Amino acid sequence: MKVSWNQIDRAGWQAFHTQHGGSLQQAWAYGEAMRTLGVQVHRAHIEVDGAVRGLAQFICRRVAGYLSLASCTRGPVWAPSLTGAERQEAYRELQRSVPVRPLRIALLSPNTGAQELQAQEMARLHRVMTGYSTVLCDLRRSTAALRADLDGKWRNRLAKAEAELSLRVQVQADRQACEQLLRREGEQRMSRGFHGLPTELVGAYIDAHDKPSQAYVMSTARQGKELAGAMLFLFHGRCATYHMGWSSDEGRRLNVHNLLLWRAIEHLQGQGFEQLDLGGVNTHELPGISRFKLGTGGQVLTLAGTYF
Repeated sequence: MKVSWNQIDRAGWQAFHTQHGGSLQQAWAYGEAMRTLGVQVHRAHIEVDGAVRGLAQFICRRVAGYLSLASCTRGPVWAPSLTGAERQEAYRELQRSVPVRPLRIALLSPNTGAQELQAQEMARLHRVMTGYSTVLCDLRRSTAALRADLDGKWRNRLAKAEAELSLRVQVQADRQACEQLLRREGEQRMSRGFHGLPTELVGAYIDAHDKPSQAYVMSTARQGKELAGAMLFLFHGRCATYHMGWSSDEGRRLNVHNLLLWRAIEHLQGQGFEQLDLGGVNTHELPGISRFKLGTGGQVLTLAGTYF
């Protein structure tokens, strides 16, 4: 087994990442976007018998001026042929060799549930944080099957929004609508006092692609010239991840988010995407948003956690 740092090119990374369904946080463009924001990024590829069998993208920062924290979130991306023992060997080598200054802490957060970890995979590693939960929609299923799996109340709200003639919905790569949503998101964060990834990440992520349509899509609803609601989805391989959304008071009254998400699902299916990751759910702190995501009937995945 051989672990090499910062030697694989973009084409090789993207091909492997797409083939094996890598997460947003392990996408090449995500790392490039982070670099644009001044964050240190290191990429490793793991070879077995001369062939790439794993990828690991670490986001790195200094803590308290003397500690290097390197985090591989929802990764590495593995070929299924690797055994648990081989993965465990790779984890140890990644932690040992990540090219940041000592003192260093290398954290690993596998993109899988605890029950799906292979035997021996996390041997000698210690879990320091529980995993978060997300909802995954399988877009390989038919539209009819996906609609049938919607929670009854969710489906009724969708039907009401579909019948609202004043709403005009578009699903496309619309940079102007994206910028408008980012401004709304900034206002939401200030008024509600919550934080998230910098909104500047979105533009940097889009710019890291050859074409904007390879990076994202906007689902927007308007009443006349007024924006009633919008959702942003980021692409990584054959998967898409819901990144953020906003709706006006009138949009909420008209259940516009149900309509926006459903139209996005239809669009993504038509473009050949296989999975939609709706992002984290937390029924204690964000019960409304969590119920909305769970109402899609998608599969709940609770990740194994973060290991050191």
